[in-house]
Amino acid sequence: MHRALASILVLAAAAGTALAQGVSDNQVVLGQSVALTGPAQELGKDMQLGASLYFNQVNAKGGVNGRRIVLKTLDDGYESVRAAENTKKLINEEKVFALFGYVGTPTSAASLPIFTEAKVPFVGPFTGAELLRSPVNRYIFNVRASYYDETEAIVQHLTAMSVDKIAVFYQNDAYGQAGLSGVERALKKRNLQISAKGTVERNTVDVAKSVQEIRKADPQAVVMISAYKSCAAFIREMKRAGSNPTFWNVSFVGSKALAKELEREGRGVQISQVVPFPWDSSVPVVKEYRALLAAAKGEPGFGTLEGYIAAKVMVEGLRRAGRNLTRESFIRAMETLDPYDVGGFKVSYGPDNHNGSKFVDLTIISRDQKFVR
Repeated sequence: MHRALASILVLAAAAGTALAQGVSDNQVVLGQSVALTGPAQELGKDMQLGASLYFNQVNAKGGVNGRRIVLKTLDDGYESVRAAENTKKLINEEKVFALFGYVGTPTSAASLPIFTEAKVPFVGPFTGAELLRSPVNRYIFNVRASYYDETEAIVQHLTAMSVDKIAVFYQNDAYGQAGLSGVERALKKRNLQISAKGTVERNTVDVAKSVQEIRKADPQAVVMISAYKSCAAFIREMKRAGSNPTFWNVSFVGSKALAKELEREGRGVQISQVVPFPWDSSVPVVKEYRALLAAAKGEPGFGTLEGYIAAKVMVEGLRRAGRNLTRESFIRAMETLDPYDVGGFKVSYGPDNHNGSKFVDLTIISRDQKFVR
């Protein structure tokens, strides 16, 4: 009798622990902090929409191991302090199981000590910053390639075309510094240096000083590490000042939003990407994403596809963790994705590697805000 009672108490305690971690009998709760308002809002909305496309499909088929996925999204306006507050709220009040699909380096950096101390998994952030990659943090699982990977691909392409006067326009925060470091690293590898630098404050478009500084160096190319509003302002002002180098962006810029912001002036602007081309339905994951997006009456884009792919990786980790889901079983399950084929796009993890992909593609804005490779 006493043994039976002890067993019941153990089971009750286990159930209580699971509930406290955002896992109940019929659902698992994920938390997300992104910009839903402000100058970077399109990035947050894209990530949320792309992920929701896949989560909704999974839920319609019965969920993962019998549990529906609930994604709770809070707005941080792409500001660090708000992201940190959101992270605390999601962990302590919303009792989420894991954090998913955050958008931005400064916001992720501000949240890093909070989720690490709480031992909460942090999956698929929309940033390629090295601070989330090295050294390996067992709670972070990056899906995309790093900014080092992207800037290496850009510099490799430029120098192969005999372009060696390369300037950098960057956001004055952790994101901008991450991209700047990547360009410096790639140039140093080729015994080259940055020809000029210019900065912009996050969530502003005050680019006049940067235009003045960078124009003086007369660069052949400018690599830009900022969000779409400030990058568009910089490109327009450079052109108005009579300077027209080739303009390069890393994926975080928000490709569709940048093309829309620039309109006709966007033609020829180049962007590195970390997911397959969203208009290439010969790639299986793109084909399935396009079908769900069309049903939701959405327009294809790199941001929504990244959210979709990150959601697929998240779900596979949950599936492999099994019915007895804990944060530790989830981490161990994620480390078995070695490799995992999302559908023509592979990620690989292990105990010593939480960086899923190194895939980088280069694209150009063409006519009518379209993209070509």
